[in-house]
Amino acid sequence: MSDITEWFKGLPLFTRWWLALTAGFSLLGRFGIFKPYQLVLLYEPFIKQFQIWRPATAVFYYPLTPSTGFHFLINCYFLYNYSLRLETGTFDGRPGDYFFMLLFNWACCVIVGLIADIPLLMDPMVLSVLYIWCQLNKDVIVNFWFGSQFKAMYLPWVLFAFNLIISGGGILELVGILVGHVYFFLMFKYPLEFGGPTLLSTPSVM
Repeated sequence: MSDITEWFKGLPLFTRWWLALTAGFSLLGRFGIFKPYQLVLLYEPFIKQFQIWRPATAVFYYPLTPSTGFHFLINCYFLYNYSLRLETGTFDGRPGDYFFMLLFNWACCVIVGLIADIPLLMDPMVLSVLYIWCQLNKDVIVNFWFGSQFKAMYLPWVLFAFNLIISGGGILELVGILVGHVYFFLMFKYPLEFGGPTLLSTPSVM
């Protein structure tokens, strides 16, 4: 137990809390302490009934059932792995910038979720962070299932195709890719590669 505690305490701040809140809310929903209906993003309760917690809990909560447990663990692995790499890599020593990136991606996921009626935001939020890391490390070779290897820039699209073929999904992955691309384009690609003005910057208060 002490080894797990030390590992958890050694995680960077935002990755640690994101992972902990995800596990916590998902388990609370699984054991009925919170009703799952109260944790997901729904337009009418959020807008008309002013249930302002829903955009946050929709990111952290994921319904745990025998058929979704494996997907949840895969999401937690991607969350841990790529949030950790970003927070200790590109954003090392810049916690305010990383927090702003998470807030921007979260806000975009919430907006798309309300428009497209997406009640659970864990998938697109995790994919958005993964996409940003992959774009910042395009030529890094990553490992996938069955020993396959390819450049990081292809990983988000491989995950999209995999979910499309296996489960008939893919929409949530596309939303995550779109959100991640918006942040990457505005923060890095447009001002650095195209010489455009800085359209997105971390507020000074952060």
